[in-house]
Amino acid sequence: MSDQSAEDRGRITVVLADDHSMVREALARVLDDSGSIRVVGQARDGRGVLRVVERAQPDCIVLDYSMPELDAPAVIKALLRDHPRAKILVLTVHENTHYAVRALESGAHGYLIKSAAVDELVTAIKSVHRGDVYISPKVSQQILQQMRRPRRTRTGLGALSQREFDFVRLIGSGKSLRECARRMNVSTSTVSTYRARVLEKLSLASTAELIRFALDHDITG
Repeated sequence: MSDQSAEDRGRITVVLADDHSMVREALARVLDDSGSIRVVGQARDGRGVLRVVERAQPDCIVLDYSMPELDAPAVIKALLRDHPRAKILVLTVHENTHYAVRALESGAHGYLIKSAAVDELVTAIKSVHRGDVYISPKVSQQILQQMRRPRRTRTGLGALSQREFDFVRLIGSGKSLRECARRMNVSTSTVSTYRARVLEKLSLASTAELIRFALDHDITG
């Protein structure tokens, strides 16, 4: 028992956050079997992550981008405020670089695409735990090019604020303005303001055009 405890103490402790339980369980098995990582907690939504991390105090949090309650940027900011030493790796299906840039600018230490090989996840966790930044090679060049551009010179989606981007993602997922307001915890008048700003920044004329834009650019979920 003592040998096993000593072995566990040498492992990187991880909390997994994903709203699909089968995904969490599969990842937990892979990580626990790696010999160098131990899963110490799981969560299915953004607020749950904060509670589990507070209890488990992990070395690293592996976080899906799109979850109920709070999505990745909001969770990342809260985690870094309360647990500044924790390392955060975003693991997501989104290959769109705008998701990655927003996660990294929020403070994430890594961004990995779910289609990557399983051993890449282990590599990514070890990398961010060492203090490095890990970006999935599949999207790294596009992400770095976008992040090098000052925000004031960015156009299109890159010119949107985080809240405006969140609105586009929700409206692109088929949510009404009222539903967007509820999900974003703001008034419908505030959401209408986001809509007007987004339409202007993207040079679009209507909500229908905005929905089509979101679908064409894979800004949904």
